[in-house]
Amino acid sequence: MTPPDVRYPIRGEIWWTRFPTDPPDKGRRPVVVVSTDGRNCHPRSNTVLVIPLSTSIHKPGPAHLLLKAGETGLSADSVAQAENICTVKRVDLDAPVHGHRPVTNTQIRRLAGLVRLAMGCVE
Repeated sequence: MTPPDVRYPIRGEIWWTRFPTDPPDKGRRPVVVVSTDGRNCHPRSNTVLVIPLSTSIHKPGPAHLLLKAGETGLSADSVAQAENICTVKRVDLDAPVHGHRPVTNTQIRRLAGLVRLAMGCVE
């Protein structure tokens, strides 16, 4: 049984995590939760799908989606790196910071299209 104080991630929310592939000195980074809420909130599911965000916006790649600080509540503009979609353990996520706003469903659909582009599955 799940404790009543457990907070499940919701699709579109910005949470924070550290990726095992990041350098050891790199801290936690924001990610957009893109898996369905059925998966995210299921008590027996211990992972979620996320797309990492980066504030390094020198030259966004073809599978990047620019997210303005004003729409996310983050302190700076960022790019969602759809080519780096990954699965993370729910226990490795830190809950959203107060003031962060979820990414819209329209933006999630754009990210899905960019994941397809990154996979070479474009019609």
